[in-house]
Amino acid sequence: MGISSRVGDLVGQIYEKALMNEISQNKVPNHIGIITDGNRRYAMALGISTDEGHVAGKNKLEDVLDWCREIGIKVVTVYAFSTENFRRDKKEINFLFKLINQSLIDLMNDERVKKYHIGVKIIGEKINLPDFLVNTIREVEEATSANKDFRLNLAVGYGGREEIINAVRKILKDGMEGKITPSDISEAKFREYLYDGNIPDPDLILRTSGEERVSNFLIWQSAYSELYFTDVYWPEFRKVDFLRAIKSYQMRKRRFGE
Repeated sequence: MGISSRVGDLVGQIYEKALMNEISQNKVPNHIGIITDGNRRYAMALGISTDEGHVAGKNKLEDVLDWCREIGIKVVTVYAFSTENFRRDKKEINFLFKLINQSLIDLMNDERVKKYHIGVKIIGEKINLPDFLVNTIREVEEATSANKDFRLNLAVGYGGREEIINAVRKILKDGMEGKITPSDISEAKFREYLYDGNIPDPDLILRTSGEERVSNFLIWQSAYSELYFTDVYWPEFRKVDFLRAIKSYQMRKRRFGE
């Protein structure tokens, strides 16, 4: 490593520490939603396989979860596999399901899950997921159900519009069965019919890779979320990029429509 590279690394470390110090002086998001975009473009840029790009993305998520916990974020919701992703090549889909499955198995055996009391919840429609993944989802949710200090939500087979439509269907069904009346419907009541009504609204939604849209992610819950977009591909997302997102959030005045 040349002198210029070492100097650059040192400057980067100093800047990162300065950001950490500034962030520690202000309120951090309680709940952050993450759209992990750019795995395939990252792979293409490096000339590696798409599968390798997804593995790099999976490894990056482990880092980011550590960073979230380090600064005091309590809830993280990750867009892992959308309803639109079912349109991809079947080989890629099968690989992603196996990767998600192995990631969940690894989570159950990760000492950090026990040490930091991390609870894991999967949100989304399971009807189109393979049986082996549905079984693993059940196992990891049961194994971590008592953990309350940090919450990891993985959106798998998830679409925001579908979540709302399914909620309406459940409300209509309960209405026909006499369990609920039109006057019972409120924002709080509607939330109970979402995939998980206990998930707090995200304070910040972060998306990598340069796309500036939420792509059917937490549509109901993100009505007043702050949005942050970065051009960095997800596998290349650095801690300093993460800290910049948090700093940007802290500099904003949240008015909630007022």
